[in-house]
Amino acid sequence: MARIFVIEDNEGLRSTICSYLELEDHIAVPFSRLRGLEDAVRMQQPALLILDVMLPDGDGFIAARQLRRFSEVPIIFLTARTAESDRITGFEVGGDDYLVKPFSNKELMLRVRALLKRTAPLPIDAPGSRLLHLRLQHNPGESRLQLDPAGHRCRHNGTDVTLTAAEWKILNHLAGNPGVVVSRDRLLGVCLDYLAEGSERTIDTHIKNIRTKLGKQPWIETVRGFGYRFSGEPVDTSGDEHV
Repeated sequence: MARIFVIEDNEGLRSTICSYLELEDHIAVPFSRLRGLEDAVRMQQPALLILDVMLPDGDGFIAARQLRRFSEVPIIFLTARTAESDRITGFEVGGDDYLVKPFSNKELMLRVRALLKRTAPLPIDAPGSRLLHLRLQHNPGESRLQLDPAGHRCRHNGTDVTLTAAEWKILNHLAGNPGVVVSRDRLLGVCLDYLAEGSERTIDTHIKNIRTKLGKQPWIETVRGFGYRFSGEPVDTSGDEHV
C-alpha cells in the first residue's frame, strides 16, 4: 500500500485514476490544482506523484523543478504534449516517467507498479544492500562516491546528492558493473522496466542529469555506438567509515 497524490484538473480522469489506484490497495489523494501541493508533500511524504503538466494554476514541469529542491518523491507526468522535446524536458526537471494522453489506465497502473518497485528500499540485510565506496580509476584522489542501496542514498565527496528514482537506478546499475559497457536498451529494460518512445534520448537525459549532479566528474563514460561505462572502482574502507 502506498500514498499516491493525483494532480489532475479533469475531474473524470482524476476520479478514474484514483479508483484504479484504490483497487490496487493504494491510498489516492486527489488534487485539482497545484495550490497546496508543496505543503502536502512536505507533511504527508507520498510514495509517488501522478502529475498533470497543464494545470489551471501553473505548469507541472515548473512545479516538479520546485519540488526537487527538497523532495525525491517519484513523479509520473501526464500530458497531451507529444513532442520529444517535451518528454526530454520532463526528465530534465526531475520526472521519472512520462505518459501521453490519451492512455490506458491499465498501462498507467503497470507503470505505477514498476516505479514503486524500483524505488522501494532494500532490506538492510538483503544481497546487494551494503554500502558501495567508489573512486575514479584515473584520478583516485580527486573524487569519491558512496552509494547506499538499502536507503537509496548517494553522497559525492561527503555531500548528499539528490537523485530521482530513475537516476538512482541507472547509477546504481552502472556502479555495480564497473568497466562494463552497458547499452541504452539494457538500461531501459533493467532500470526503467519498459521500453519507452524516444528511448535513447530518455537514457541520455538521465545520464546528463547524473553527471551534472556529480559535479561533471567523469564517473560515467560514453562509449559511442554502444552505450555507457562506469569509470569508478571499489575502495577498501576497512576501518574508515568516511568517504
